[in-house]
Amino acid sequence: MSALTGSDAIAHALTAAERAGAVAADAVVMENDSVEVRVRDREIEHVKQARERGLGIRAFVNGGDGLSSAVTSTSDLSAEMIERMASETVALARATAPDPHAGLPEGGFIEDVPDLGLFDAADRTTTVEERIESARAAEAAARQSDPRITNSEGSEASSDFSRISFGNSSGLMAEYEGAHHGLSCVPVASDDSGMQTDHWSSVGRRLADLEAPAEVGREAARRALGRLGARRAATAEVPVIFDPMTARGLVGNLVGCLSGYPVYREASFLAGRLGETIASSGVTVIDDGRRLGGLGSKPFDGEGLPTRRNTIVKDGRLETYLLDSYSARKLGLASTGNASRGVGSGPGVGATNLWLEPGDASLDEIVADTPRGLLVTSLFGHGFNAVTGDFSRGAAGIWIENGERAYAVEEITIAGNLGQMLQDVDAVGRDLLWLGRVAAPSLRVARMTVAGE
Repeated sequence: MSALTGSDAIAHALTAAERAGAVAADAVVMENDSVEVRVRDREIEHVKQARERGLGIRAFVNGGDGLSSAVTSTSDLSAEMIERMASETVALARATAPDPHAGLPEGGFIEDVPDLGLFDAADRTTTVEERIESARAAEAAARQSDPRITNSEGSEASSDFSRISFGNSSGLMAEYEGAHHGLSCVPVASDDSGMQTDHWSSVGRRLADLEAPAEVGREAARRALGRLGARRAATAEVPVIFDPMTARGLVGNLVGCLSGYPVYREASFLAGRLGETIASSGVTVIDDGRRLGGLGSKPFDGEGLPTRRNTIVKDGRLETYLLDSYSARKLGLASTGNASRGVGSGPGVGATNLWLEPGDASLDEIVADTPRGLLVTSLFGHGFNAVTGDFSRGAAGIWIENGERAYAVEEITIAGNLGQMLQDVDAVGRDLLWLGRVAAPSLRVARMTVAGE
Protein backbone atom coordinates (compact mmCIF):
# COMPACT_ATOMS: atom_id res chain seq x y z
CA MET A 1 0.00 0.00 0.00
CA SER A 2 1.38 3.44 -0.93
CA ALA A 3 2.39 5.92 1.73
CA LEU A 4 0.17 8.88 2.55
CA THR A 5 1.44 12.45 2.45
CA GLY A 6 1.78 14.62 5.58
CA SER A 7 -1.71 16.13 5.89
CA ASP A 8 -3.43 13.01 4.52
CA ALA A 9 -1.51 10.83 6.99
CA ILE A 10 -2.55 13.09 9.87
CA ALA A 11 -6.21 13.17 8.85
CA HIS A 12 -6.21 9.37 8.57
CA ALA A 13 -4.58 9.01 12.00
CA LEU A 14 -7.05 11.35 13.71
CA THR A 15 -10.06 9.61 12.18
CA ALA A 16 -8.71 6.20 13.18
CA ALA A 17 -7.95 7.35 16.74
CA GLU A 18 -11.46 8.75 17.23
CA ARG A 19 -12.96 5.59 15.79
CA ALA A 20 -10.92 3.56 18.31
CA GLY A 21 -12.35 5.59 21.20
CA ALA A 22 -10.13 8.65 21.64
CA VAL A 23 -11.93 11.73 22.94
CA ALA A 24 -9.15 13.94 21.57
CA ALA A 25 -5.98 13.43 19.55
CA ASP A 26 -3.25 15.20 17.65
CA ALA A 27 -0.61 14.05 15.20
CA VAL A 28 2.57 15.34 13.61
CA VAL A 29 4.46 14.31 10.47
CA MET A 30 8.11 15.30 10.12
CA GLU A 31 9.96 14.86 6.82
CA ASN A 32 13.69 15.58 6.48
CA ASP A 33 16.22 15.51 3.65
CA SER A 34 19.79 16.06 4.76
CA VAL A 35 23.36 15.98 3.51
CA GLU A 36 26.55 16.16 5.56
CA VAL A 37 30.13 16.16 4.29
CA ARG A 38 33.48 16.29 6.07
CA VAL A 39 36.87 16.88 4.47
CA ARG A 40 40.39 16.94 5.85
CA ASP A 41 42.78 18.93 3.70
CA ARG A 42 41.54 17.99 0.20
CA GLU A 43 40.48 14.47 1.14
CA ILE A 44 36.82 13.57 1.59
CA GLU A 45 36.41 11.73 4.89
CA HIS A 46 32.65 11.45 5.16
CA VAL A 47 29.55 11.95 3.03
CA LYS A 48 26.07 11.22 4.38
CA GLN A 49 22.75 11.71 2.66
CA ALA A 50 19.55 10.77 4.44
CA ARG A 51 15.80 11.00 3.93
CA GLU A 52 13.61 10.45 6.96
CA ARG A 53 9.95 10.75 7.72
CA GLY A 54 7.86 9.85 10.71
CA LEU A 55 4.38 10.12 12.13
CA GLY A 56 3.65 10.69 15.81
CA ILE A 57 0.16 10.13 17.24
CA ARG A 58 -1.05 11.30 20.65
CA ALA A 59 -4.44 10.11 21.89
CA PHE A 60 -6.51 10.94 24.97
CA VAL A 61 -9.23 8.81 26.54
CA ASN A 62 -11.51 9.44 29.49
CA GLY A 63 -9.93 8.09 32.63
CA GLY A 64 -12.18 9.24 35.45
CA ASP A 65 -10.27 11.97 37.27
CA GLY A 66 -8.85 13.53 34.11
CA LEU A 67 -7.63 12.17 30.79
CA SER A 68 -5.26 9.29 30.11
CA SER A 69 -2.88 9.65 27.16
CA ALA A 70 -0.28 7.82 25.13
CA VAL A 71 2.07 8.56 22.22
CA THR A 72 3.25 6.23 19.45
CA SER A 73 5.27 6.76 16.30
CA THR A 74 6.02 5.04 13.02
CA SER A 75 8.02 5.62 9.84
CA ASP A 76 5.51 3.58 7.83
CA LEU A 77 2.89 6.00 6.52
CA SER A 78 0.71 3.47 4.77
CA ALA A 79 -2.99 3.70 5.62
CA GLU A 80 -2.96 0.21 7.11
CA MET A 81 -0.07 0.95 9.48
CA ILE A 82 -1.53 4.30 10.50
CA GLU A 83 -4.83 2.66 11.45
CA ARG A 84 -2.96 0.04 13.46
CA MET A 85 -0.83 2.63 15.28
CA ALA A 86 -3.85 4.80 16.07
CA SER A 87 -5.67 1.82 17.57
CA GLU A 88 -2.60 0.84 19.61
CA THR A 89 -2.20 4.42 20.84
CA VAL A 90 -5.74 4.44 22.20
CA ALA A 91 -5.19 1.03 23.82
CA LEU A 92 -2.01 2.27 25.50
CA ALA A 93 -3.81 5.39 26.70
CA ARG A 94 -6.46 3.26 28.39
CA ALA A 95 -3.65 1.49 30.31
CA THR A 96 -2.15 4.71 31.73
CA ALA A 97 -3.18 6.66 34.80
CA PRO A 98 -5.50 9.65 34.33
CA ASP A 99 -4.12 13.15 34.78
CA PRO A 100 -6.36 16.17 35.51
CA HIS A 101 -3.91 18.45 33.67
CA ALA A 102 -3.70 16.38 30.48
CA GLY A 103 -5.37 17.31 27.21
CA LEU A 104 -5.13 19.45 24.14
CA PRO A 105 -4.91 23.22 24.56
CA GLU A 106 -8.31 24.79 25.19
CA GLY A 107 -8.16 26.66 21.89
CA GLY A 108 -6.37 29.56 20.27
CA PHE A 109 -4.81 27.39 17.56
CA ILE A 110 -3.00 29.00 14.65
CA GLU A 111 -5.23 30.17 11.81
CA ASP A 112 -2.86 31.75 9.29
CA VAL A 113 0.69 30.44 8.80
CA PRO A 114 3.05 33.39 8.16
CA ASP A 115 6.13 33.24 5.95
CA LEU A 116 9.04 33.58 8.37
CA GLY A 117 11.81 33.21 5.77
CA LEU A 118 12.81 29.74 6.97
CA PHE A 119 14.29 28.48 3.68
CA ASP A 120 15.22 29.36 0.13
CA ALA A 121 13.81 26.91 -2.40
CA ALA A 122 16.81 27.53 -4.68
CA ASP A 123 19.11 25.99 -2.07
CA ARG A 124 17.63 22.57 -2.86
CA THR A 125 19.51 22.63 -6.17
CA THR A 126 22.89 22.89 -4.42
CA THR A 127 24.82 19.69 -5.11
CA VAL A 128 26.81 17.53 -2.73
CA GLU A 129 29.89 18.46 -4.72
CA GLU A 130 29.27 22.14 -4.02
CA ARG A 131 28.98 21.48 -0.29
CA ILE A 132 32.25 19.51 -0.45
CA GLU A 133 33.95 22.46 -2.14
CA SER A 134 32.69 24.81 0.59
CA ALA A 135 34.27 22.60 3.23
CA ARG A 136 37.49 22.38 1.22
CA ALA A 137 37.61 26.16 0.87
CA ALA A 138 37.29 26.63 4.64
CA GLU A 139 39.98 24.01 5.20
CA ALA A 140 42.35 25.64 2.71
CA ALA A 141 41.84 29.13 4.15
CA ALA A 142 42.68 27.91 7.64
CA ARG A 143 45.83 26.11 6.52
CA GLN A 144 47.02 29.01 4.37
CA SER A 145 46.45 31.69 7.00
CA ASP A 146 49.58 30.92 9.03
CA PRO A 147 52.43 28.38 8.79
CA ARG A 148 51.70 27.38 12.39
CA ILE A 149 48.44 25.80 11.23
CA THR A 150 49.95 22.39 10.64
CA ASN A 151 47.00 20.04 10.67
CA SER A 152 43.25 19.82 10.98
CA GLU A 153 40.51 17.75 12.52
CA GLY A 154 38.46 18.52 9.44
CA SER A 155 35.87 20.90 8.04
CA GLU A 156 32.19 20.08 7.67
CA ALA A 157 29.31 21.37 5.57
CA SER A 158 25.71 20.32 6.11
CA SER A 159 22.22 21.08 4.84
CA ASP A 160 18.88 19.92 6.17
CA PHE A 161 15.44 20.54 4.62
CA SER A 162 12.31 19.77 6.59
CA ARG A 163 8.54 19.88 6.37
CA ILE A 164 6.42 19.83 9.53
CA SER A 165 2.71 18.96 9.30
CA PHE A 166 0.42 19.06 12.32
CA GLY A 167 -3.25 18.47 13.00
CA ASN A 168 -5.63 17.75 15.86
CA SER A 169 -9.18 16.64 16.56
CA SER A 170 -10.21 20.26 17.17
CA GLY A 171 -10.03 20.87 13.43
CA LEU A 172 -6.51 22.24 13.05
CA MET A 173 -4.40 21.28 10.03
CA ALA A 174 -1.25 23.30 9.28
CA GLU A 175 2.28 22.85 7.96
CA TYR A 176 5.46 24.74 7.19
CA GLU A 177 8.87 24.14 5.61
CA GLY A 178 12.30 25.08 6.85
CA ALA A 179 16.01 24.51 6.32
CA HIS A 180 19.24 24.65 8.30
CA HIS A 181 22.72 24.98 6.79
CA GLY A 182 26.07 24.90 8.51
CA LEU A 183 29.79 25.18 7.83
CA SER A 184 32.54 24.57 10.38
CA CYS A 185 36.31 24.23 10.55
CA VAL A 186 38.58 22.72 13.25
CA PRO A 187 42.27 23.50 12.56
CA VAL A 188 45.31 22.46 14.62
CA ALA A 189 48.03 24.99 15.44
CA SER A 190 51.50 24.06 16.69
CA ASP A 191 54.77 25.65 17.74
CA ASP A 192 57.51 24.97 20.28
CA SER A 193 54.95 25.16 23.10
CA GLY A 194 52.88 22.29 21.71
CA MET A 195 49.65 21.84 19.76
CA GLN A 196 46.29 23.54 20.19
CA THR A 197 42.97 23.32 18.41
CA ASP A 198 39.85 25.44 18.22
CA HIS A 199 36.94 25.85 15.84
CA TRP A 200 34.57 28.25 14.18
CA SER A 201 31.24 27.73 12.50
CA SER A 202 28.53 29.58 10.63
CA VAL A 203 24.86 28.59 10.47
CA GLY A 204 21.77 29.89 8.74
CA ARG A 205 18.37 29.16 7.27
CA ARG A 206 19.65 30.01 3.78
CA LEU A 207 23.01 29.24 2.23
CA ALA A 208 23.36 32.95 1.50
CA ASP A 209 23.23 33.61 5.27
CA LEU A 210 26.47 31.70 5.89
CA GLU A 211 29.82 33.41 6.23
CA ALA A 212 32.14 32.85 3.27
CA PRO A 213 34.10 29.58 3.64
CA ALA A 214 37.39 31.48 3.69
CA GLU A 215 36.17 33.64 6.57
CA VAL A 216 35.14 30.56 8.55
CA GLY A 217 38.54 28.97 8.00
CA ARG A 218 40.52 32.08 8.90
CA GLU A 219 38.52 32.73 12.09
CA ALA A 220 38.95 29.12 13.17
CA ALA A 221 42.70 29.44 12.58
CA ARG A 222 42.85 32.72 14.52
CA ARG A 223 41.18 31.10 17.50
CA ALA A 224 43.51 28.08 17.41
CA LEU A 225 46.60 30.28 17.10
CA GLY A 226 45.42 32.34 20.06
CA ARG A 227 45.66 29.29 22.29
CA LEU A 228 49.34 28.57 21.61
CA GLY A 229 51.56 28.89 24.65
CA ALA A 230 48.61 28.49 27.01
CA ARG A 231 49.38 27.91 30.68
CA ARG A 232 47.48 27.63 33.93
CA ALA A 233 46.53 30.79 35.78
CA ALA A 234 46.93 31.35 39.49
CA THR A 235 43.83 30.72 41.61
CA ALA A 236 42.01 34.00 42.23
CA GLU A 237 38.66 35.75 42.50
CA VAL A 238 38.46 38.09 39.52
CA PRO A 239 36.03 39.45 36.93
CA VAL A 240 35.27 36.89 34.23
CA ILE A 241 34.33 37.90 30.68
CA PHE A 242 32.49 35.38 28.51
CA ASP A 243 32.83 35.80 24.75
CA PRO A 244 29.66 35.29 22.68
CA MET A 245 30.30 31.58 22.13
CA THR A 246 30.64 30.85 25.84
CA ALA A 247 28.05 33.40 27.00
CA ARG A 248 25.39 31.51 25.05
CA GLY A 249 26.22 28.51 27.24
CA LEU A 250 25.31 30.53 30.33
CA VAL A 251 22.05 31.61 28.72
CA GLY A 252 21.43 27.97 27.81
CA ASN A 253 21.78 27.01 31.48
CA LEU A 254 19.26 29.73 32.31
CA VAL A 255 16.80 28.34 29.73
CA GLY A 256 16.79 24.99 31.49
CA CYS A 257 15.80 26.70 34.72
CA LEU A 258 12.98 28.64 33.06
CA SER A 259 11.15 25.64 31.60
CA GLY A 260 7.78 25.03 33.19
CA TYR A 261 8.55 21.38 33.96
CA PRO A 262 11.44 21.83 36.43
CA VAL A 263 9.63 24.91 37.77
CA TYR A 264 6.43 23.07 38.76
CA ARG A 265 8.51 20.19 40.11
CA GLU A 266 10.51 22.75 42.14
CA ALA A 267 13.68 21.46 40.52
CA SER A 268 14.80 24.95 39.44
CA PHE A 269 16.33 27.65 41.61
CA LEU A 270 13.95 30.06 39.84
CA ALA A 271 10.77 28.26 40.91
CA GLY A 272 8.30 30.59 42.59
CA ARG A 273 10.22 33.73 41.68
CA LEU A 274 7.99 35.37 39.07
CA GLY A 275 8.07 39.12 39.48
CA GLU A 276 11.34 39.07 41.41
CA THR A 277 14.65 40.66 40.41
CA ILE A 278 16.90 37.74 39.47
CA ALA A 279 19.62 39.58 37.53
CA SER A 280 21.28 42.95 37.15
CA SER A 281 19.41 45.73 35.38
CA GLY A 282 21.50 45.15 32.24
CA VAL A 283 20.01 41.69 31.70
CA THR A 284 17.00 41.39 29.39
CA VAL A 285 16.17 38.00 27.87
CA ILE A 286 13.78 37.55 24.94
CA ASP A 287 12.31 34.45 23.27
CA ASP A 288 10.75 35.12 19.87
CA GLY A 289 9.43 32.32 17.66
CA ARG A 290 8.47 34.81 14.94
CA ARG A 291 11.96 36.24 14.31
CA LEU A 292 12.41 36.40 10.53
CA GLY A 293 14.93 33.80 9.40
CA GLY A 294 15.58 32.78 13.01
CA LEU A 295 17.25 29.43 13.57
CA GLY A 296 14.50 28.48 16.03
CA SER A 297 11.62 30.24 14.29
CA LYS A 298 8.40 28.38 13.53
CA PRO A 299 4.87 29.65 12.94
CA PHE A 300 3.28 27.31 15.49
CA ASP A 301 4.53 25.24 18.39
CA GLY A 302 4.32 21.51 19.07
CA GLU A 303 0.66 21.82 20.08
CA GLY A 304 -0.49 23.99 17.19
CA LEU A 305 -0.52 27.27 19.13
CA PRO A 306 0.94 30.36 17.43
CA THR A 307 4.47 31.19 18.46
CA ARG A 308 5.10 34.70 19.73
CA ARG A 309 7.58 37.08 21.31
CA ASN A 310 7.97 36.61 25.07
CA THR A 311 10.04 38.88 27.29
CA ILE A 312 11.39 36.41 29.85
CA VAL A 313 13.57 38.74 31.90
CA LYS A 314 13.21 42.51 31.64
CA ASP A 315 15.89 44.72 33.18
CA GLY A 316 16.68 41.91 35.60
CA ARG A 317 13.06 41.10 36.58
CA LEU A 318 11.65 37.63 35.88
CA GLU A 319 8.50 38.21 33.81
CA THR A 320 7.47 34.69 32.75
CA TYR A 321 8.54 31.09 32.38
CA LEU A 322 8.62 29.09 29.13
CA LEU A 323 5.46 26.99 29.04
CA ASP A 324 3.48 24.48 27.03
CA SER A 325 -0.17 23.86 27.91
CA TYR A 326 0.52 21.04 30.41
CA SER A 327 3.16 22.85 32.47
CA ALA A 328 1.04 26.01 32.28
CA ARG A 329 -1.94 24.17 33.80
CA LYS A 330 0.27 22.78 36.54
CA LEU A 331 1.34 26.33 37.42
CA GLY A 332 -2.04 27.98 36.94
CA LEU A 333 -0.69 30.00 34.01
CA ALA A 334 -1.14 30.13 30.22
CA SER A 335 1.02 28.58 27.51
CA THR A 336 3.70 30.86 26.06
CA GLY A 337 3.68 29.00 22.72
CA ASN A 338 6.85 27.09 23.58
CA ALA A 339 5.70 23.49 23.18
CA SER A 340 8.39 21.44 21.48
CA ARG A 341 7.71 18.00 20.04
CA GLY A 342 9.22 15.16 18.05
CA VAL A 343 7.37 12.27 16.46
CA GLY A 344 8.28 9.85 19.25
CA SER A 345 7.26 11.88 22.27
CA GLY A 346 4.58 14.17 23.60
CA PRO A 347 5.10 17.92 23.88
CA GLY A 348 7.71 19.39 26.20
CA VAL A 349 9.08 22.92 26.52
CA GLY A 350 11.76 24.40 24.30
CA ALA A 351 13.14 27.81 23.42
CA THR A 352 12.54 29.17 19.93
CA ASN A 353 14.97 32.06 19.34
CA LEU A 354 16.12 33.05 22.80
CA TRP A 355 18.74 35.70 23.38
CA LEU A 356 20.26 38.09 25.89
CA GLU A 357 19.71 41.63 24.61
CA PRO A 358 23.02 43.22 23.56
CA GLY A 359 24.49 46.31 25.17
CA ASP A 360 26.63 49.12 23.75
CA ALA A 361 30.24 48.06 24.41
CA SER A 362 32.57 46.10 22.17
CA LEU A 363 34.42 43.09 23.55
CA ASP A 364 37.69 45.05 23.30
CA GLU A 365 36.15 47.86 25.36
CA ILE A 366 35.01 45.42 28.05
CA VAL A 367 38.51 43.90 28.16
CA ALA A 368 40.10 47.37 28.39
CA ASP A 369 37.77 48.15 31.29
CA THR A 370 38.95 45.06 33.21
CA PRO A 371 42.21 45.70 35.14
CA ARG A 372 42.74 42.00 35.89
CA GLY A 373 40.62 39.02 35.02
CA LEU A 374 39.81 36.23 32.58
CA LEU A 375 38.32 36.21 29.09
CA VAL A 376 36.71 32.80 28.57
CA THR A 377 36.72 31.45 25.01
CA SER A 378 35.99 27.76 25.67
CA LEU A 379 34.01 25.85 28.30
CA PHE A 380 34.19 22.13 29.05
CA GLY A 381 32.09 19.67 31.03
CA HIS A 382 28.56 19.94 32.37
CA GLY A 383 29.00 21.25 35.91
CA PHE A 384 25.68 22.99 36.48
CA ASN A 385 22.99 22.20 39.06
CA ALA A 386 19.61 23.66 38.08
CA VAL A 387 18.17 23.09 41.56
CA THR A 388 20.78 25.18 43.38
CA GLY A 389 22.23 27.23 40.53
CA ASP A 390 25.76 26.06 41.37
CA PHE A 391 28.07 26.43 38.37
CA SER A 392 31.52 24.91 37.84
CA ARG A 393 33.07 24.37 34.41
CA GLY A 394 36.46 23.67 32.93
CA ALA A 395 37.61 26.61 30.84
CA ALA A 396 40.26 28.04 28.54
CA GLY A 397 40.79 31.59 27.42
CA ILE A 398 42.96 34.68 27.77
CA TRP A 399 44.30 36.19 31.00
CA ILE A 400 43.87 39.96 31.28
CA GLU A 401 46.34 42.28 32.99
CA ASN A 402 46.03 46.08 33.03
CA GLY A 403 43.15 45.95 30.58
CA GLU A 404 45.10 44.00 27.97
CA ARG A 405 45.17 40.40 26.79
CA ALA A 406 48.32 39.05 28.44
CA TYR A 407 48.56 35.31 27.67
CA ALA A 408 46.49 32.24 26.87
CA VAL A 409 45.32 30.04 29.75
CA GLU A 410 44.02 26.49 29.92
CA GLU A 411 43.35 23.69 32.42
CA ILE A 412 41.47 25.99 34.76
CA THR A 413 38.04 25.85 36.40
CA ILE A 414 35.63 28.73 36.88
CA ALA A 415 33.00 28.47 39.60
CA GLY A 416 30.11 30.44 41.01
CA ASN A 417 26.35 30.34 41.38
CA LEU A 418 24.24 31.24 38.34
CA GLY A 419 21.81 33.22 40.49
CA GLN A 420 24.64 35.38 41.83
CA MET A 421 26.37 35.50 38.46
CA LEU A 422 23.24 37.00 36.89
CA GLN A 423 23.13 39.61 39.65
CA ASP A 424 26.82 40.36 39.05
CA VAL A 425 26.63 40.96 35.29
CA ASP A 426 28.11 44.47 35.05
CA ALA A 427 28.88 44.73 31.31
CA VAL A 428 27.11 43.44 28.19
CA GLY A 429 28.61 43.66 24.72
CA ARG A 430 27.01 44.53 21.42
CA ASP A 431 28.37 41.46 19.59
CA LEU A 432 25.25 39.24 19.66
CA LEU A 433 26.14 35.97 17.90
CA TRP A 434 23.64 33.45 16.52
CA LEU A 435 25.00 29.90 16.25
CA GLY A 436 21.78 28.14 17.22
CA ARG A 437 18.46 28.77 18.92
CA VAL A 438 20.11 30.43 21.93
CA ALA A 439 22.36 33.47 21.50
CA ALA A 440 24.22 36.01 23.59
CA PRO A 441 26.73 38.83 23.27
CA SER A 442 29.87 38.97 25.38
CA LEU A 443 29.26 39.73 29.01
CA ARG A 444 31.23 40.26 32.19
CA VAL A 445 30.50 38.81 35.61
CA ALA A 446 32.02 41.08 38.25
CA ARG A 447 33.48 38.30 40.37
CA MET A 448 34.01 34.55 40.03
CA THR A 449 36.47 32.00 41.38
CA VAL A 450 39.13 30.95 38.87
CA ALA A 451 40.93 27.81 40.05
CA GLY A 452 44.30 27.13 38.45
CA GLU A 453 47.71 26.64 40.00
